Amino acid sequence: MSSLSRLLQRTFATSLSKPLQQPNPNSIRHVSNDLYKERNLKKLVEKFKKSCESDRFRTKTGIYESTIRRLASAKRFRWIEEILEDQKKYSDISKEGFAVRLISLYGKSGMFEQASKVFDEMPDYKCDRTVKSFNALLGACVSSKNFDKVDGYFRELPGKLAVKPDVVSYNTVVKAFCKMGLLDSAVSTVDEMEKNGLEPDLITFNTLLDAFYGNGRWVEGENIWARMENKDLVPDIRSYNAKLVGLISEKKMSEAVDLVGELSSKGLKPDVFSYNALIKGNCKDGNLEEVKRWYKELSKSDYAPDRATFGTLLPFVCENGDFDWAFELCKDIFDKRCLVDGAVLQLVVDGLAKESKIEEAKKLVQLGKSNNYSRYKLKVPSEN
Repeated sequence: MSSLSRLLQRTFATSLSKPLQQPNPNSIRHVSNDLYKERNLKKLVEKFKKSCESDRFRTKTGIYESTIRRLASAKRFRWIEEILEDQKKYSDISKEGFAVRLISLYGKSGMFEQASKVFDEMPDYKCDRTVKSFNALLGACVSSKNFDKVDGYFRELPGKLAVKPDVVSYNTVVKAFCKMGLLDSAVSTVDEMEKNGLEPDLITFNTLLDAFYGNGRWVEGENIWARMENKDLVPDIRSYNAKLVGLISEKKMSEAVDLVGELSSKGLKPDVFSYNALIKGNCKDGNLEEVKRWYKELSKSDYAPDRATFGTLLPFVCENGDFDWAFELCKDIFDKRCLVDGAVLQLVVDGLAKESKIEEAKKLVQLGKSNNYSRYKLKVPSEN
C-alpha cells in the first residue's frame, strides 16, 4: 500500500471515529430557534421564562420583542403579564435600560396600566428614572393609544423627576397631538421646543408632514416642508411619501407620478408605501389600467406587495369585474405568504362563483386550507 493510500485510510478512519457535532442546546441561537418554532403559546411562555434564567438571554431584546408580539397578536395579555412580571425577580430590574424594555413592551401590547406600574415601581428597585425612562413612559402612552395622557405627563413629570425633556420627548408629544387630530397644538409644541433651545429633527417634520398632508391640509403641509428645508434637513423617503399622499388627496395624480419619477435624482427609491399610495389613488379615480401598471412596477421593485396593497386592490378589482386578475392576485398572496383579511379573499371566491368560475373558486378555498402559514375558512357559495 502506498504512503498516500495509508494516509487517506487513517484520515477516513479518524473522521468516522469522531462523533458528529451537535448544536449546543444552551446556545442563544438554539434557544431562539426553539422559541420561534414553538406553536403552543402556553409552552412558549414556559420556555421563555426558563430561558430568562440565563444572564446572556436577558440581554437579547429582539427575542423579547418577537415573543411578546406573538402573544399580543393572539391577545394573550395574561401571559404577557406573566412573562414581564417574572422579569422583576432578576437584578437587571435595577438597570434603567431593562426597566425601559418592560415599559416599552407593555406599551406596544396595549397594556398601559402595567407600563405605568413599572415606571412607578422603579425607585423600589433602586433604579434611577432619567429622561430615558420618562420618554419610554410617553412612548408607551402613544403605543397603547392613550394619546390624551401624553401632554399631562409631559407637563407634570419633569419637575417631579428633575429631568429635562429632550428632542425625543417633544417628538412624542407632537406625535400624540397629531394622532388626536390636534395639528395646531403639534405645531405649537415644535415652537416651544425651539424656544427651549432644542432643534426639531427629521422625525419631528415627518410626523407633521404625515399629519398635515394626510388630513388634506395641503397648504399648511407645504409650509411645514419649507420650514424643514430652511433648517437644511434633507427629506427622506418618508417625507416624500407624505407629500405623495398630499398630492393624491388633492387629485394631482400627474404631479404625484412626476414626484415618484424624481426620487432617483435625489438618491431615493420608492418603497411599498409609495406604490400603495399610487395604487390607492388610481383606485379612487377608477383607473384600472394604471392600477395594473403600478402593481406591476411594485412587483418588479425590491419590495413585496403587502396587506395594505391587497386590501386596496382586491375590492376594487372585484368591483370592476376583472375576476381573472383577482384570481391571479390571490395566487400572489399565497405565493408571497402575505397575511390578509379573510373577508377580502372570500370576496374573490364569491365573485368567481357568480361568474361561474367554480374551479378557480374551489382552488382558492383549497389554498386557504392547505397553505402552511395561515388558514383561511373560505367557502364556495351554494349554487342553489
